[in-house]
Amino acid sequence: MALKPLADRVLIKVEKDQEEKTVGGLVLATKTPAGVPAKGKVVACGEGKYAPNGTRIPMQVKVGDTVLLNHGAGQTIKDGEEELTLVYESEILAIAD
Repeated sequence: MALKPLADRVLIKVEKDQEEKTVGGLVLATKTPAGVPAKGKVVACGEGKYAPNGTRIPMQVKVGDTVLLNHGAGQTIKDGEEELTLVYESEILAIAD
């Protein structure tokens, strides 16, 4: 299924927390510390929302941008086996270089 966000919504593939392994091969689940933003890649974005005067406000992010957002922001959506996050553009904290 191909998802196309509407208005000022952005579809993001958020990077998962990395795993650490002990010397013996045990997997230690590590969580990103509280207050540290999540990082992800923009997969799709809408065309922008409309201003009260009827003109469209263009999006500041584009497909392929790496962005930072708060953990828990937006809605988690499954597209087949892939897990994506749908957020409003205003929920994005920054574009990372």
